[in-house]
Amino acid sequence: MRNLLLFIIKNKDHFVFAVTVTLSISLLFNRNNDEMSVVRGFSSDIVSFLSSPMVKVKSLAIVSEENQFLRERNLQLNLQLESILYAADENKNLRELLDFKRETKLKIIPASIINKGIQTNIKALTIDVGSRDSVFTNQAVLTPYGVIGKTIQVGKNSAIVQSISDNNFRLSVRIMPSGAVGILRWFDSNTCKVYEIQKNVEVNIGDRVITSGFSKIYPPKLPVGTVSGVYDERGSYQKVINVSIQNDFESIQNVFIVLGEK
Repeated sequence: MRNLLLFIIKNKDHFVFAVTVTLSISLLFNRNNDEMSVVRGFSSDIVSFLSSPMVKVKSLAIVSEENQFLRERNLQLNLQLESILYAADENKNLRELLDFKRETKLKIIPASIINKGIQTNIKALTIDVGSRDSVFTNQAVLTPYGVIGKTIQVGKNSAIVQSISDNNFRLSVRIMPSGAVGILRWFDSNTCKVYEIQKNVEVNIGDRVITSGFSKIYPPKLPVGTVSGVYDERGSYQKVINVSIQNDFESIQNVFIVLGEK
């Protein structure tokens, strides 16, 4: 029975045509016969039964095509949205860079980061400026949010920057408003620790951390971060200060190299 139905459905067009012609001829010669009224109704049911699968298949095809169109349109809109958001972020970053360059009292040049990774066991960044741009070794590198490192190798057209996130990086900092001076080292997850702060110095969460000016590399008062934790060091007369770094090292694309003061 199932095979018969499949055969009928597969050849429905021919079968409908044959049944329609046969019934039409019969109806022509038996217009007033009561029995033919039953035949007419039965024939209508058969035609409807044979035609309905075709209608359903056609409807499913239309729905499938519409779904495919909606999926493609949704993908296009998502890509457009991502592009708009990326452009907005990029414009925001450029405005911050321009504002910083305009307001700072330092002589600086902009650079783009062209590579991030490890150079000879040092966490480093590669930038697209070099000696032809008056860049030399041991120059401070920063963003509007704070110090991110110093140049350690310089070529003609590029330079390598030791990142503040390198375990060997050290920076003399001052905590404001107390003025306490300590040595900053990287810890993890955009957090540094400052050591050599005396316990009797008042340091509070939210205090600003800036460069001390004791180094020839880093001019004084460059932003570094914000105090996020204060702890007493056991067996010592010193405190350990946690510092939150505002720079997001995963997303940084542009930096400044400090050439000196204006």
